[in-house]
Amino acid sequence: MRARYGIGPLAPVVLAVRGAALLLALVALARTAVQGLAEPGLALVFGLLVAAGELTRRGAAAGEREPAPLAAAGALAYALLGDSAGRPTTHGALQVIAVVVVAQALAAVPRGACGRRTDADRAARRTLTVGFAAVCFQPLYASGQAERWFGDGPWFPLFPLTVLALTALCDAVLAALLARSAARAGGPGALPPYASLLVDEVRALAGTGVAIGATGAVTALGVAVAGPWAPAVLCGPLLLTQVSARRYTAVRTTCGQTMASLARATEIAGYTPPGHARRVAALATAVGRELGLTGPRLTVLEHAALMHDIGQLSRLDPVAGGATTRLPAAEQRRIALLGGAVVRRTGAGPEVAAVVERQADPYREQPLAARIVRTVNAYDDLCGESVGGPLRALEQLRLGTGHDHQPQVVEALGRVLARGGLTPAGAG
Repeated sequence: MRARYGIGPLAPVVLAVRGAALLLALVALARTAVQGLAEPGLALVFGLLVAAGELTRRGAAAGEREPAPLAAAGALAYALLGDSAGRPTTHGALQVIAVVVVAQALAAVPRGACGRRTDADRAARRTLTVGFAAVCFQPLYASGQAERWFGDGPWFPLFPLTVLALTALCDAVLAALLARSAARAGGPGALPPYASLLVDEVRALAGTGVAIGATGAVTALGVAVAGPWAPAVLCGPLLLTQVSARRYTAVRTTCGQTMASLARATEIAGYTPPGHARRVAALATAVGRELGLTGPRLTVLEHAALMHDIGQLSRLDPVAGGATTRLPAAEQRRIALLGGAVVRRTGAGPEVAAVVERQADPYREQPLAARIVRTVNAYDDLCGESVGGPLRALEQLRLGTGHDHQPQVVEALGRVLARGGLTPAGAG
């Protein structure tokens, strides 16, 4: 555990999340084993749905929030299930948790046999969020309190929708906690602010999260009217959406690999020192996290940092040491504009190209990502020139805060480097 999450105040949070999920699962399994399985047919249908959803996932790719949306929707549908073919159900919240836990465990067996790793944190998140939804919905529905509050008319759907909204917020809180803890293992300077991660998770709910919640609610309503065969029909569109999302993610991954290869072109051609683009991208990403960037904004920053020197290929002769910061301002802008034009042809997106194009502008006219790339690139160039080490390089950057570098970015860079022991960026 210490090796994976690092030593720090967030490791107990991970232990607490996993411990709470384990305790909840044990209580649910024990209660279900003692009292027996209510409505075993429904339990089997939803258990198979969750297990099938887990088996169809291939592992979370970069930027993929929920790799098993079918399993998530099936678990939520069971948690929000009140009737089956017009008859009230009696399974209760603890049985919902028990069925979801068993389904996840059964799906993990063939995945483990194929050499696929089980994501314990994601399993713990699902157990807790589904448990939260079931505890909010099942007792109130079974006791009739929900009907007394919302009535048995057009206002009643507000009850499951409210439960879904609160469940989504609960999942976002857990996801942000675990994401920050995982980032802690990324090394010094990799720790993003929790508030930024939480906002990023909440924003992500507008995508797949809405589809999962809607499918779960509609499936529960379908079973209430048509019986246990409704999930087979209602979850089909979500499975097609999952396939389409996978293809989109694969395209984005290929695009990222293309940019990484293009970034090495300047090194192979002798225009930049070996490893320069990789170092600038890693350090710029850490500085971006320090300044609160997350999600797509952080991805744009990373890609722009990788490609920031591609415009140097337009020069007949390489710059000494690849240090474009020593060139006249007009030449720096020309290289940046040409680099942006190249980036636009890679499919990286106009946001990445705009950062590359504007990295040579005065910092007051730049977006934040361009300010970060400019400052980190200058830092790496200065370290490569042996100006006296990281402290001396930072001092020179601070001297340029009147025109070239934003003071907040330089100070964020200083904090990131301080946590890393002020290791020279150009070393390795």
